[in-house]
Amino acid sequence: IFIGKCSKSGNLLVKQALQMNLIRNLGAFRASLRLALSPFWRAGCRLRGIQCHRTVKFMGRAIVSRHPDSEFILGENVRLNSSPRANELACFQPCVLRTLAPGAVLRLGSGVGLSGAVVCAGKSIVIGENTIIGSGAMIADNDFHSPGLDGVWKTDYLTNAAPVEIGKSVFIGARAIVLKGVRIGDRAVIGAAAVVTKDVPEGVIVAGNPARPIGKATPAADS
Repeated sequence: IFIGKCSKSGNLLVKQALQMNLIRNLGAFRASLRLALSPFWRAGCRLRGIQCHRTVKFMGRAIVSRHPDSEFILGENVRLNSSPRANELACFQPCVLRTLAPGAVLRLGSGVGLSGAVVCAGKSIVIGENTIIGSGAMIADNDFHSPGLDGVWKTDYLTNAAPVEIGKSVFIGARAIVLKGVRIGDRAVIGAAAVVTKDVPEGVIVAGNPARPIGKATPAADS
């Protein structure tokens, strides 16, 4: 009887392992299908006048737009995760990248990664190489609206706009917000849901609303 129970238990474990393996393989297959569409999305970017390196990877369809007479560059090995399953936290929206006004600049350096993040430039946003931006984060260099003399809010991407500069190898956590005029130094860490209103020095960890320094970022030892 004992041997029979062990045999049934072993068969169940094998069956569960096979099912998990099948699920992983199906997930990998779906991911490869999404990535296979990257050339199509890159072509769409180029049709809009966006400088898009041939190694840019799209995991799902991003929302991109370029205002005439603006500069929009996606560098080498940039990765835009827009599919809900493209990130462990899930992407509740696609990546949104826009230049909003004439003369605006939006540049993503090599190796930059975004997951369901929003980056909108009315003046200038420059993101350094190997920076990663978490699910649902937002970066904007303007207020999007300004009050009119008649008390009606009007769409306005230039009044009070101020450049945003993000250094190399920065980590920006999920749901964080980086506001206009901010400079973030290399290897800084922005905590999840932080609201960054002031400059962040190189290698500093900030968190909270408004974001405040809470420590120093230390590189992890190679395993």
